[in-house]
Amino acid sequence: MDMELTEELKRILRCQGADLVGIGDMSKVENCNFKRGVAVAVALPQNVIIDLQEAPTKEYYNLYYSLNEKLNEIIMAGGEFLRNRGFEVYEQTTDRVKIDQNNISRLPHKTVATRAGLGWIGKNCLLVTPQYGAAIRISSFLTNAPLECNDPINQSRCGYCNLCVKKCPAQALKGTLWEVGIQREEIVDINKCYKKQVEIMLQKTGIETDLCGRCFAVCVYTQKYLKSIAADFKD
Repeated sequence: MDMELTEELKRILRCQGADLVGIGDMSKVENCNFKRGVAVAVALPQNVIIDLQEAPTKEYYNLYYSLNEKLNEIIMAGGEFLRNRGFEVYEQTTDRVKIDQNNISRLPHKTVATRAGLGWIGKNCLLVTPQYGAAIRISSFLTNAPLECNDPINQSRCGYCNLCVKKCPAQALKGTLWEVGIQREEIVDINKCYKKQVEIMLQKTGIETDLCGRCFAVCVYTQKYLKSIAADFKD
């Protein structure tokens, strides 16, 4: 593995605005023809998370799409760096990721992220990270570059916590502890989730789209992130 190449790539991705970067071994992952997956995450700001504990907001709606654009720019920069060095790259930008009739993409960013050690799939069916909880947006790209891999995370660290399950407005979360191989339907009733998201978003903002955010805003790990910001501010 090329440690120097790996560290330079991570530096570039962080300089572009990534708060978290991880590299995963994708050689045994279904629907992936590349040996490495690079996952990046950008954290949401404190004020947006606090508001989402009550209801979705127009600010979150705007931020959601602006962070997607930022993530596109981050992974394109990483892809360009590796491509200029002769490696194959496939950036999973928003215009490339296709969702099927069951609202599932061919290779979810969350799969790359767990392989890259960024976090695990929580009971809210979102990626949960030790640093920011689930208050993040994520993206990924694939490559054949000989990058040094991080250790994967293959099991949930949510334990007995069911806060997101209790706070879900749709009562769509089932309280299932994730591990590799579990299907999404064992964690969440996606139809109930999407229907309620549209209902709440329309009611609170006048925008008809499937955004909510409460399940990640109330997450214990997200709350730890908020407390760490408050502590840093006091210092």
